[in-house]
Amino acid sequence: MAPDSPAIAERTLDWLGITALPETMDRLERYAAWLVEEAIPAGGLGPREGGRVWGRHVADSLSFAVGWREGVPPPDLLDVGTGVGLPGIPLAIVWPETHVVLLDRGGRRTRLLERAVRVLGLENVVVSQGDAFAVADEWTAVTFRGSVRAPEAVGLSARLLDVPGTAVLGLSRRIEPPDRTRDLMGVAAALSMEPELVRVPSEILDGPAWLLIMRFSA
Repeated sequence: MAPDSPAIAERTLDWLGITALPETMDRLERYAAWLVEEAIPAGGLGPREGGRVWGRHVADSLSFAVGWREGVPPPDLLDVGTGVGLPGIPLAIVWPETHVVLLDRGGRRTRLLERAVRVLGLENVVVSQGDAFAVADEWTAVTFRGSVRAPEAVGLSARLLDVPGTAVLGLSRRIEPPDRTRDLMGVAAALSMEPELVRVPSEILDGPAWLLIMRFSA
């Protein structure tokens, strides 16, 4: 396996059809450094994650952009249960025109995120403390990366998405998709969304990844 490095993010962006501009890579590298230097010591990521921050976290987050294959970034994005900004901050970096809201219930995490946003100079990002189940707004894009149980994420997607709108749910980093995937896709379809299962090739990240895309069409 190749060593953990910015090359994994560059490879992911190439797979997505997104140009890895120098300023984009610079911000992603600064964010990766912040994860190692501040987020891990603060308990935002596990103490052993520093050695795989690119493949397991930064590039993995970038892969969520596959939900917008037409190449047009969404105007707004709600990242539910963002933790230390995953996947919201990497997506905000590659989509500087997208208004990104990082939502998390934890006050300690949101304070940590506010510092990250200042350090990175992300003018398109807002940090919000709150519960996704209490959000009343509708969004054109919603992301979930291990923040809530998958069935709850499907239900939340149907409630939070505008029409048209797209939600992307991180399912698994294992070789095969979870056993419940077919049921989740059935629930999404019953809620009038169009589900699509996407496998991120193992040669892109540090291993395979499975994403569930759910779309509301006009």
